[in-house]
Amino acid sequence: MANKVVICGIDTSTLPKCTKEKSDELLREIKNGNSAAQDEFIMYNMRLVLSIIQRFNLKTEIADDVFQVGMIGLIKSIENFDISLGVKFSTYAVPMIIGEIRRFLRDNNAVKVSRSLRDIAYKAMQAKQELLKSSATDPTIDDIARALEIPVKDVACALDAISEPISLYDTVYTGEGDNMLVMDQIKDIETENNLIEQTVLRDALSNLGDREKQILFLRYYDGKTQTEISEEIGISQAQVSRLEKNAIAYIKNIV
Repeated sequence: MANKVVICGIDTSTLPKCTKEKSDELLREIKNGNSAAQDEFIMYNMRLVLSIIQRFNLKTEIADDVFQVGMIGLIKSIENFDISLGVKFSTYAVPMIIGEIRRFLRDNNAVKVSRSLRDIAYKAMQAKQELLKSSATDPTIDDIARALEIPVKDVACALDAISEPISLYDTVYTGEGDNMLVMDQIKDIETENNLIEQTVLRDALSNLGDREKQILFLRYYDGKTQTEISEEIGISQAQVSRLEKNAIAYIKNIV
């Protein structure tokens, strides 16, 4: 149990291991059309696919999909492998599996990134590693841009473009039983402005007389006409109109 590792829902400790002699034997059987030998060989090489997936540091929700793609790469490797070349199977299979996974991640990325941006980002990451060798501190975007002789904004845009999108519900902090999500740190300008307006409006209404409040309530909450209001509170329609206009003008002036 100490060696148990679960990847993509698969307990790697339960996967069989294969000797080189057994692997060579199965590959020969596969080339002779033995489908059972191919199924057995695929089972033996699931570890190889899982080890490659771990390199990509994937989010859990897409790891299973990537595993399936990696298995397709494995099957393609088996079908195209030439046993007469004397090359180790894993040497041939690893680049093919990685290529299959990279194509899947590129083609299924929600945000399409141009080749020019990807090239700049790749150069920027290489430059960062080189700068780290000669400095104890993490290089800034400015440092990387100077090293590449590229405008800072281009480097920043390129690195931002290849960053994996995060969910608003991802946890950024956990403490004392409470989780802070990404969405908790985002400022909602529209909601904030609405709250401010509501507070100011409430204060303005509180300064109106009881009759003005009553008229506005009946007019804009109950939807009554000025004539209906005049009959209900016992004043003329002209007085209702005047009081309503004065109240609205006061509110507009405050808000």
